[in-house]
Amino acid sequence: FELTAAQKRVHSEIRKDMESSQTMSRLLQGDVGSGKTVVAALSLLETMANGFQGVFMAPTEILAEQHYLNFQKLLSAFDYEVQLLSGSIKTSERKKIEKRIENGKCDLIIGTHALFQESLNYDNPGLIVIDEQHRFGVEQRHSLKEKGDNPDLLIMTATPIPRSMAMLIYGDLDLSVIDEMPPGRKEIATFWRRENRRKQIYSFLKEKIEAGRQAYIVCPLIEKSEEMPELVSAEELYSDLKAGFFKDFKLALIHSSISSDEKKEIMEDFRDGEIDILVATTVIEVGVDVSNASIMIIENAERFGLAQLHQLRGRVGRGRHQSYCILISDPPGEDASHRLEIMCKSTNGFFIAEEDLKMRGPGEFFGTRQHGIDDLKVASLIEDQEILA
Repeated sequence: FELTAAQKRVHSEIRKDMESSQTMSRLLQGDVGSGKTVVAALSLLETMANGFQGVFMAPTEILAEQHYLNFQKLLSAFDYEVQLLSGSIKTSERKKIEKRIENGKCDLIIGTHALFQESLNYDNPGLIVIDEQHRFGVEQRHSLKEKGDNPDLLIMTATPIPRSMAMLIYGDLDLSVIDEMPPGRKEIATFWRRENRRKQIYSFLKEKIEAGRQAYIVCPLIEKSEEMPELVSAEELYSDLKAGFFKDFKLALIHSSISSDEKKEIMEDFRDGEIDILVATTVIEVGVDVSNASIMIIENAERFGLAQLHQLRGRVGRGRHQSYCILISDPPGEDASHRLEIMCKSTNGFFIAEEDLKMRGPGEFFGTRQHGIDDLKVASLIEDQEILA
């Protein structure tokens, strides 16, 4: 495939940084499915071609595993050794891999937090790519950078942060944005339906699965809660559907309390088309990439923030089939209704992020005001971007 103009522009910004005498610190923003991984692969390729090691870090094991498979495919024409390091690798196996990394036998290392343990020494890392950075603190970024002689740093996020917010939070980073989608991507059709339409939704789902598609159903809780009886739990829904409406289909359940080996197995089966419907919690929020999965149903959609709804929706629409996202919700108030309307109106992550910022204010945008960014007294992050810059 041909790179989009935005991908080419961003790649040349990164190259220019990497080839200059200064250390690169760059944030790459691109909406779900805009093709950040390919840009990262090209950048890592340049590092390896110059005799340095590439390091690629993902937030979860499921994702690290997936990137590992993806990079092996992308780099199959080259003679580079790619290794995966994650928490679930057995100690003896891990020691062997760590040796190869230290001796410079290994060119590209992909993994989770395991990549910046004290015990791990790299040979000569030239570029570190961190995916979905908002899960890693600044200190962690530094501890990873200290592993080499000032390696270049590329941080990627699919969480569209309005440009103004990005300047405040990542003031130490240069910003690159991929702002167009690869051609031929069909827009994901998004609908908001109330609880009383459940039967019709399931009939629609059955029809699509019989045509060969796969689906995700995302729930806000793992198990039923006495405090919030109105919320759908993954375990309960899974049992009901398995015994009821979808008893002739293959269903699986995935959530954070399941062991990582089991999660891996379920994801592999889903990728291989062995599972028709995956009932899940938000563990599948980031980066899971199954191109035949084209229906996303989100239960109690009013319980999720806009950014999260947009991330979840991005799990579908990755193949050639028309994809659908159905939000099931009887929202309790105007705010929640407004969020669902925005989701149905737009699939542009940057537009959604701006709307989210308008609704919640900057402190809330990142939850619990943990970054010490309060609502500004006079200025508006939306209207006053130029002054802020």
